[in-house]
Amino acid sequence: MTWHASLQLDYELAQAVSPDAPPKTVARFAHHGPLRILQSLYPEGDAICHNVVVHPPGGLVGGDVLEIGVNVASGAHALVTTPGATRFYRSDGAPALQAVRATLQEGTRLEWLPLEALAYNSCIAQNRACFDLAPSAEMMAWDVTALGLPQANLPFVQGSFLQHIELPGHWLERARINANDTALMDGPLGLAGHRCLATLFFATGSSITRPRREAALEAARAIIATHTLQANAGVTAANRQVIVLRVLSPLVEPAMGLLRQVWATWRKELWGLGGTLPRIWGV
Repeated sequence: MTWHASLQLDYELAQAVSPDAPPKTVARFAHHGPLRILQSLYPEGDAICHNVVVHPPGGLVGGDVLEIGVNVASGAHALVTTPGATRFYRSDGAPALQAVRATLQEGTRLEWLPLEALAYNSCIAQNRACFDLAPSAEMMAWDVTALGLPQANLPFVQGSFLQHIELPGHWLERARINANDTALMDGPLGLAGHRCLATLFFATGSSITRPRREAALEAARAIIATHTLQANAGVTAANRQVIVLRVLSPLVEPAMGLLRQVWATWRKELWGLGGTLPRIWGV
C-alpha cells in the first residue's frame, strides 16, 4: 500500500487585538492523508511562528508521495522543521517523492529547516524543493542528505537519490546520486567517501547589498575555520541573491552542527535575531 499525502500551510499576520499589541504570525493548514503540523509555538514572541511538520508513518517507500505547500503572506515570519529524519526506504521499482513548494510574498521571512533526508539502501527517491520569493522576501533553508546507515553497517550500495533545489529564475541545483557510480561516491572530485552532504543557503527576492553579503560570508568562514569539517566545507555567493554553504561529512551530526552554528550567526548578522533553537530539536 502506498500513501499520497499533502499539506498546505498558510501564514499571515493576525490583526492586533490592541493598538499597542505586536503583530502575530499565525498558521492555518489543511491536510490530506498522514501529513500534518503540531501546535504553533512562539518561543521568540508573536512575530515568529514555529511549526513542526509530522509524517506519522515515519518514512516513504516506492510509490509514496508527500506534497507540502507553504504560503507566507505579507509581513509574516515562519520557521518550519521536522521531528526527525525523512526516511526513504527500499523500493521495488517505483520512486518515492517528497515535493515542497513555498511562495513568499512581500516583506516575508521563511526558515525551512527540516532534519536530514535519509536514503536507505535500494531506495529510489526524489526530494524536491522550490521556493518562489517576492522582491522583498528573504529566507534561510538547509538540505541535509545521508546515504545509508554507515554506523549500522548498512551502506548505500544500490539505488538512487534525486535532489532538486530551485529558486525559479535565480538558482537551480539538481543532482542524481546513483549508488553504483563509484567515481561520484568515492572519487576525489565527488563525495570522496563521505556519506552526508549538506547545504545551507540564505536567499532574497532581490539583490543582497554588498555589505550584507560580505558580512554573511565572513561570519560563515570564521565558523568553518575552527570546525572539524573545515577541510570539507565552504561558503560562496552563488549570485547576487543567494549565499550558499556546502559541507561533506562522514556522518550527519557534524554537518548538522556546522549548519546550526552558521544559521544562528546569519540570523543575528542578517536579521538581528537570536539563535533560538526549535524546541523539538531538544526532545
